[in-house]
Amino acid sequence: MKNLAALKPGQSGIVHSLTAEGAVKHHFLDLGITKGVRVTVERIAPFGDPIAVRLRGYSLSLRREEAAKICLEGEK
Repeated sequence: MKNLAALKPGQSGIVHSLTAEGAVKHHFLDLGITKGVRVTVERIAPFGDPIAVRLRGYSLSLRREEAAKICLEGEK
């Protein structure tokens, strides 16, 4: 199973689970990052951090260490 940080621009996956806990997990849920949502990587900053993703019709920037806590069930 891959995590969001492993994807390249243009690749996407469906959220399977979150390994984050506490406030970070609640923050993800508040942002709409929940099981079954398709997340697409739009671009990655020149030094690899942050990562711009698109989900639920809006764009979002995540730190690479945060993106690594989002497990995906498949990529396309």
